[in-house]
Amino acid sequence: MQHSMAGIGGRRERGRLRAGAVIGGVLLVASAGYAVSQLARGGLGPADTAGLLGLPVAVAGLLAAVAALRRPVQGTDTELVRQWAEMLAVQVQDNERELRRQLLGRDTRRIDLRYTLRAMPGRAAEAPAAGRTFRDPGNPGPDPDIAGFFRATRPRRLVIAGAPGSGKTVLALELVLALAAGRADGDPVPVRIPMAQWDTAHTLPEMLVDHLTQTLDWPRDMAERLVARGMVLPVLDGLDEMDPPRGDGSPDPDAPRARAAVHHLNAHQEGMDAGSLLLTSRIAHYEAFLAREPVIDSALVVISPVESEPALTYLRDRCHDPGRWQPLLDHLAAHPSGVHAHALSTPWRLGLTATVYRYHGDPAELLALHDTDALDRHLLARYIPAAVEPSAAPPAYRPAQVHRWLHHLTGHLTGTGATAYPTTDISVHGLWPLAGPRRVRVADALLTFCTISAVLPAAWLTPEPGAAAASVLALAVACGLAAALALSPSRLDWQKRHLPGLRGPFVLGLVVNPVLATFVGVAAGLAVGAAIAAAGHPGAGLVVGTVVSWVAGLGAGFRFSVAAGLRGAAPTTAVSPPVALRDDTVYGLFYAVSTGLFGGLAVGGTVALLLEPSTGLVVGAATAVASGQASGLSAARRYLVFLLCARRRLPFRLGRFLDWACSAGLMRYSGPAYQFRHAELQHWLAAHPEPVVTP
Repeated sequence: MQHSMAGIGGRRERGRLRAGAVIGGVLLVASAGYAVSQLARGGLGPADTAGLLGLPVAVAGLLAAVAALRRPVQGTDTELVRQWAEMLAVQVQDNERELRRQLLGRDTRRIDLRYTLRAMPGRAAEAPAAGRTFRDPGNPGPDPDIAGFFRATRPRRLVIAGAPGSGKTVLALELVLALAAGRADGDPVPVRIPMAQWDTAHTLPEMLVDHLTQTLDWPRDMAERLVARGMVLPVLDGLDEMDPPRGDGSPDPDAPRARAAVHHLNAHQEGMDAGSLLLTSRIAHYEAFLAREPVIDSALVVISPVESEPALTYLRDRCHDPGRWQPLLDHLAAHPSGVHAHALSTPWRLGLTATVYRYHGDPAELLALHDTDALDRHLLARYIPAAVEPSAAPPAYRPAQVHRWLHHLTGHLTGTGATAYPTTDISVHGLWPLAGPRRVRVADALLTFCTISAVLPAAWLTPEPGAAAASVLALAVACGLAAALALSPSRLDWQKRHLPGLRGPFVLGLVVNPVLATFVGVAAGLAVGAAIAAAGHPGAGLVVGTVVSWVAGLGAGFRFSVAAGLRGAAPTTAVSPPVALRDDTVYGLFYAVSTGLFGGLAVGGTVALLLEPSTGLVVGAATAVASGQASGLSAARRYLVFLLCARRRLPFRLGRFLDWACSAGLMRYSGPAYQFRHAELQHWLAAHPEPVVTP
C-alpha cells in the first residue's frame, strides 16, 4: 500500500510537471515569437533591441527559478543512496527472474542443487559444511539454503565451483534473487556480472560502475555513489570464461585476464575487512589458479552431482509420453552409479535430454552411448532441431538455417569480432566486423556519399549550378571518407538511450535547459549577424542573426533537454535488447533531426545571404542530411550496412531472429545484449559450421 500511494503521488507530481512544462513552453515560444516579429519590423534603437533580446532570456530564467522552487526536498545523501538501492534491487529482481525463466526453458521445474565446503590452502573464510539451493518444506534438513549459507560465511566471500553444466550460474542467480528479495534497508544489492565482459585494466569498483551505467542504464554519478557507499554486492559469473583454454582444451594456469581479475578481487576491501563478493568458476580452472593466486579470505564450495532420485523426478515431470521414457528411466533407477546415471547428473544434461526427447524420438538411444563426450555430441546435434520444431508461431525457421546463423554469430565471441578477447555478450551494433571490416567500411562510405548526393539534382535549379553542385559533392566526399576511415565501431551507447517515457527530469529539462540554449543561440546569432552586417547589410544582419540565434537555441535546447532527461533519473526496469534497440532508434532520430535542422539552417541561411537563396537552400539541405546521419544515425546506418553485407550469413531481420532464439531456449537476454543459453552450446556451434546428422 505504501508503494502504491507513493506511485500515485509520483504520477500526480509528474502530471503537474508536464502541465507546468507545457505552460512554460508556451510562454517561452510566445516571448520568442514576439521578439522576432518586433525585430523583423526594424526601426528600433539599440536599447529597444537589447530589451527584446533579453525578454526570452528573462522568461526562461523565471521558469528555471520556479522549477527549482517546486523541486521536492530529497533528503540526505544517505537516504538518497538507500532509495536508489531499493530501486536497483527491484530492477535486479525483474532482470534475474526473466533470466531464470529462460534458463529453465519451457518448464518451471527446478533442481535443488547440493554443494559442500572444500578446504583451501592459506587464508579461507568460515562457512557451513554444506548447503542446498532452497529449503524444501516437505524435505527439511540441517543444510541452509544458498542465501543462508552466504550470510553465514565470514567474511562474505564465496567461490562456487563445479563441473561444466553443474548449475553454477543457476545457483548464483538463485542467490541474487534471494538476497535482493530479503534485503533489509541498508543491505547491498547483489548484481550478477558476466566476467567475460570485464576489462581488467579497470578495478572492481570501476567495473561495477561501468556495468551499472552500460548494462542497467544508471546515470554515472548515481552509480558511482552507490558503489562508493558499498551498496553493490558483486556476483561475478564465469572466471573460466575470461581466457581461452590451451590447445588440448585444458585450462591455462597463466590465464592473464583471469589472474588480473583475481588480483583486483583480492584488493577489494570494505573498510578494514575483505570486501563481500561471490565468484563462480569451473572447478578445473579454479584449481589451476589455486597454486598461483586464489581468492583470499573466501570459502570454496563445490556443487555435487545431482543424485539419482531427483534426476529421475525431473525427467518424469518433463516427459509427455512415459512409455517412450520408461526404458531409460528403468535403467537409471536400476544403475544409480552407472555410466549413464553419472552422465545425467548435471542440470545442463538433464535439461538437454528433456528438450531433445520431449516430443519425439526414443530416449533409450542414450543407452548405446557409453561415454560422456559421445552423449554430449549426440544431444547437442539434436538440440537445435528439437528446440525449433515446437515453435509453431511465426517466424518459421529451418533448423539448418538456425544452426548456420548461430555458428556465424559465435565468431563475435572468440576475439575475432569487435572485441580483442573472448566474450559472452552479443551486441547487435557491435557485430559489423563479422561481415568483413573493410567491406563494411567501403559500403558505409558509399551509402553515406549516395545519401548526401541525393540533393545534387536540385543544384541545377540554382543560378550557379556548378558552385552548388561542387559544394554538395565536396560535402558528400568528405563525409564518405570520414565514414570509411572510422577507427572504432559506430555503435550507440544503449545505457544513454533508454526512453521509459516523459519522466520528470526530461520534462524539467525542457524548461530549464533553454536558459543555457539561449546563450548558445545568442552567440551564434551575433556571429552570423555581425558577418552579414560587415558585408553592408545591417538590417538583414539583425533579422537573420535573430533567426539563427533562435534556431541554434532551439536545437541546442532540445539536445540538452533530451540528454538531461535520459541521464538524470534512475531506471525503473531492466533494459532488454529489443527495448534498447527501439529506444536507440527513437533517440537517434530525435538527435539527427535536431542537429540536422540546426546545421542545415545555420549554413544554408549564411550561404543564402552571402550568395543566393536557392543556392543556400541546396547547400543547407545537404548539410542537414550530413549533420543528421553523422550524429544520430551513424550507428543505425552502419548496422544497416552490416545487415546488407552479411545477408548470406545472417538473417536481414537479425533482432527478430535473436528474440525468437531467446523464446526457443537457444539464447538468453543479458541486459541490453544476447548470450547463448549455455557455454557448451556456444562451443559446439563454433566448432561445427554445418549441422551434424546423427543416426
